[in-house]
Amino acid sequence: MCKQFIASRLFEVMRPFRTLSLILAATLSVKNAPADEMAAVNPAQSNPMAGMMETMSPPQPGFRLYGWIETGITGNFAFPKDNQNFGRLLDDRANEPLLNQFVLGAERGLDPAMADKFDWAFRLQFLYGSDTRYLKSIGLFDLVTDDLVQPDIPEAWFLAHFPISGTAGGLDVKLGEFMTCFGADMSDPRHNVFYSRDYIFNFGCPFYGTGALLTLHAAPELDLYAGIDRGVNVAFEDNNDSPSFYGGAMMNCCEGKACCVAMIHAGPENPRDNHNYRYLSDIVTTWKITDKLTSITDINFIYEESVNTKGYGIAQYLTYAINDCCTIGIRGEVWRDGDGFFVAQFASNNDFIHFERGDNTVFDPRTTGGGRTTYGAITAGVTIKPPKPALITDLMIRPEIRYDRSLNGTHPFNNSSDQDMFTAAMDFVVMF
Repeated sequence: MCKQFIASRLFEVMRPFRTLSLILAATLSVKNAPADEMAAVNPAQSNPMAGMMETMSPPQPGFRLYGWIETGITGNFAFPKDNQNFGRLLDDRANEPLLNQFVLGAERGLDPAMADKFDWAFRLQFLYGSDTRYLKSIGLFDLVTDDLVQPDIPEAWFLAHFPISGTAGGLDVKLGEFMTCFGADMSDPRHNVFYSRDYIFNFGCPFYGTGALLTLHAAPELDLYAGIDRGVNVAFEDNNDSPSFYGGAMMNCCEGKACCVAMIHAGPENPRDNHNYRYLSDIVTTWKITDKLTSITDINFIYEESVNTKGYGIAQYLTYAINDCCTIGIRGEVWRDGDGFFVAQFASNNDFIHFERGDNTVFDPRTTGGGRTTYGAITAGVTIKPPKPALITDLMIRPEIRYDRSLNGTHPFNNSSDQDMFTAAMDFVVMF
């Protein structure tokens, strides 16, 4: 009976994986592009360093329309009664397929030939998906629906480039709503090593900011950033009517094989409290050890003045490109929530945004924190880039396994009953 029960539960977990696989197979049945065309479009290898560099830089030169679709599922072998993967945000639902992101975008990038002249760029994106529950900003489509899948405009900005003599690339001034480049994981799934994000992304970094950001290309190896935004994930309606500072630096060396990005965000973040500051700081160091092996180290520290509490940790990634189509990766992380202030799960679709807004609302009883806990997690996975149909620009399949554990004996996982949690996940990212 026990073996039959286990087999039946595993069958239930794998059912959504089989469904997604059938969808992928149907997609790939479209006529493939010729081999020489694919070779011209596909990069030689998966390059994790490119993610950080691209998100910190203006778009590609010229005007383009683009988009992507990400869908995934996370199987939790404990089958928690609350249907939650504790400590996760964008992959929070246990054993439930998600349409994470459907994105349509339009952008114009800077012309390299205009580096010594005035130039301009812009980006506008529309997002529809389950990730919006956490990525949306206060005051912009934040309460238009309480559905699992929701709309948002994550990026809408204009950039002006000004040449400045004595610098390597002049000054860029960005105005609008933009993605904040904190941590090794990004809101944009195209730049990540795994489907699941780390604790640093979920609880130690801002997602988006609305305001002004200045980028000074001071030297070929150094960019400096300084800006003002309305706060963490705040758009048109500020929960405390106070601005925050966002800035840092990016340095690279060794002919671009090593890159370090240090960023800080500081300002009042709690609803109706414009005195107590929250400080979020992060340093990501990426080292391309060989043409195939890359190391990414992410160090994170945050401090909340209102309750005098800290959160801090480190995540270490290693990726190895086996060939043009397959890259394996591993991530180990330790993150400390000293007073149980930061890490939580949000069971109802709008609990997270209600919490950020400071609304006087009744939260789902399954929405809970993890207490004073030191979290450890290890993730292993593969990024597969198979031959793709002619109508899309890229395709990624990312299966992974992950083990989370409380390192100090608390029980935050699986309906607040377990000290650890084991999950297997997979996502598909189709770019066009």
